[in-house]
Amino acid sequence: EGKPTMKFWIICAALVLGFLGLSLSGINEYVFFAGFVILQFVVLATAWNILGGYAGYVNFGVPAFVAVGAYTAVVLFKAFQAPVLVQIIGGGLLAGLLGLAVGLLTLKLRGIFFSIATVAVVFILETAVMNWRYVGGATGLQLTRPGDLWLFDSYTRMLFFVMAVLAVGSVAIARYIQNSFLGRGLRAVRDAEEAAECSGVPTLRIKLIACVVSGALMGVAGAPMPMYLSYIEPTSTFNLSYSISALGMPIIGGTSHWMGPVIGALILGTLQQIVTVTISSELNVLVVGLLLVFFVVAAPDGVLGLVKKWKQSSK
Repeated sequence: EGKPTMKFWIICAALVLGFLGLSLSGINEYVFFAGFVILQFVVLATAWNILGGYAGYVNFGVPAFVAVGAYTAVVLFKAFQAPVLVQIIGGGLLAGLLGLAVGLLTLKLRGIFFSIATVAVVFILETAVMNWRYVGGATGLQLTRPGDLWLFDSYTRMLFFVMAVLAVGSVAIARYIQNSFLGRGLRAVRDAEEAAECSGVPTLRIKLIACVVSGALMGVAGAPMPMYLSYIEPTSTFNLSYSISALGMPIIGGTSHWMGPVIGALILGTLQQIVTVTISSELNVLVVGLLLVFFVVAAPDGVLGLVKKWKQSSK
């Protein structure tokens, strides 16, 4: 599990994807536009799984963390003309602090009560942003991209490369957590929290760490979005479809292993982009719903569970 060779090839593949932005000048710009979204899904799915998959705490507040990252980036750019890397760092830090605050307030709740509390965070922050004129309020804010493109032909290609690096980083963090004391503790919490406490596992502390790391990665995923779209407004930024996708991708791929969210994100993200181009963007949520129903009924352990069963049956 987690062989170094597999990690090596994953990193190589992600870097190759990123450097496509440098080398494939003839490729349609939409390929990089769609690729950014798919890689963002990888980060979001991986981030969600750290708390939702490893620990079993289902977080529906994903839009709040994404929005904190995005609006932090907007404030830093508008106030200081901060470059995209500074925006990402700032968005991740603030989203991590939000994760700490949410964890302190809600992690003593369990099951549906925790999930409802995280949804409430989304509506509270959305209301605050809608009344904040500095970032455009309810009508939103148009942004002008800076001229610094590094070595890239367009800003979209540059952000595609940035998101590829973020995806590799988030997967590496998830893999490290899974194989560490923290990961073992989170799995113990998921299986039997009371038993874990009796065994000396510092359950509250490890849940808080997971909440901070998960929130920070979601903020990192959201920070490049304003420059990616050249526009930001609360309704789409706080869209609860982020929660549905972030929940669906690990379920599709498998929540028990760091590779599961990556597989789910690639499947779901690619399908959604194909549906958007060929049929309609309005059907994206339907795609998620159908896939969720299929995997919950036919393969509750996701794609990784199916592969494991196939290997066992072939022996």
